Amino acid sequence: MTKIGIVGCGAVGQALLKASEDGVLTLPISGITSRTKGKAQEFLSTLKEPPGYYTREKLIKESDLIVEAAGGDVLPNLARETFESGKDLMAISIGALIDYPDIIELAKKYGCKLYAPSGAIAGLDGIKSASIGRIDTVTMITRKPLMALEGSPYLVERGITVLGLTEEKEVFYGTAREACRGFPANVNVSAAVSFAGIGPDKTQIRIIAVPGLERNCHDIEVEGEFGL
Repeated sequence: MTKIGIVGCGAVGQALLKASEDGVLTLPISGITSRTKGKAQEFLSTLKEPPGYYTREKLIKESDLIVEAAGGDVLPNLARETFESGKDLMAISIGALIDYPDIIELAKKYGCKLYAPSGAIAGLDGIKSASIGRIDTVTMITRKPLMALEGSPYLVERGITVLGLTEEKEVFYGTAREACRGFPANVNVSAAVSFAGIGPDKTQIRIIAVPGLERNCHDIEVEGEFGL
């Protein structure tokens, strides 16, 4: 049975650990590591049967599949260490694959699997099927709660705050590559859409801040020889 090693103990890492404890995730978790060791161990202490906390080197050694849940900046080195050890990798921060395409080639070189989960988006199979023919445009419209966007690098660089908005406002329009760089913690899903279709430099992303919204909402418009 595949043993999972988790890198990162933020929202995603904690959700995986909780899912394992609740029996929702049936694959065994071999261990976890994190840049914030104290916080990770504090969370592990709340679990009935917590996995071990290891160094990254030992975690890779003890696991069959490494799940990156620590942010795109760790992905290049983590991928190299994982693949050199002959282990597979699931990249939660798939937006990083746009800036580090060598990771994909590295997986091929070592004969390892690289998983890029679709995240909170449906319909990627439809886009991939359409890409067999000609796709002219792909536009993803993302509506997000204000707190989810506040503090994003793109907004901070422009001195923009969304917390005082009383009606929805478009805060970004550009390519998927630009979106992943400007909103690294928010729009990994745009990378998934771009990989399924016409690539990160042709896929267009609109991000709309919506007061009172409690969850993310995504719409994808694809136009090509098949229609709209």
